[in-house]
Amino acid sequence: MYRPPPWVAPPTGTLPGVLALELVLAQTDKVAVCLTRVAAYPTGFAFDVLTIAAPGQRDGELLDPMMFGPNRHMRRGEPEMPPELLRLGVQFADGAKATNTSGFYHDTPPAGPVMNSGGGGGGGGGTWNQSEWVWPLPPQGPVTFVCELPAAGIPLTRHELDARAILDAAARAQVIFSDEHLPQRSGYEPAPPAGSTGSPAARQP
Repeated sequence: MYRPPPWVAPPTGTLPGVLALELVLAQTDKVAVCLTRVAAYPTGFAFDVLTIAAPGQRDGELLDPMMFGPNRHMRRGEPEMPPELLRLGVQFADGAKATNTSGFYHDTPPAGPVMNSGGGGGGGGGTWNQSEWVWPLPPQGPVTFVCELPAAGIPLTRHELDARAILDAAARAQVIFSDEHLPQRSGYEPAPPAGSTGSPAARQP
């Protein structure tokens, strides 16, 4: 068992500080995209998204925001992102951005920030839950959450949250079981802590 790089996943054995939210990021008469929770750690934060289709809407059967259904196979190999995919992103106060469509990072420290599917998700029957991991923690200032779901008629939509709420939650995180004794993945180079001069969050655009 290896200790995951901090840009891939939250630290194992740590109880996050939790920020409960009831934010509707975007809504049409057919579907709503909601931000329900932020779980903050010393190295980054995860946020939970709930997509809800209006009851009785047949279009809800065609939506596939996580690309788990048949549309995933129908559109495989196409160069453009399928309209059924829920696009998510964050932007920090220093202009740094991360999205759920920008690829995955493994052994090599990225320029950051990055977003990875943090806790998977699932759904069907008109509701879908998903979690995204963001590394590193944001600098002071607004954190902008962005979503877009073309198949549901939701354009690029933004909502700001004060980074202080996320940073305060991260300060409440508790290390229950340290994973420092676990070996690092081969090729992993420790990244500077968030907030240091070498941190992506600390660099100015």
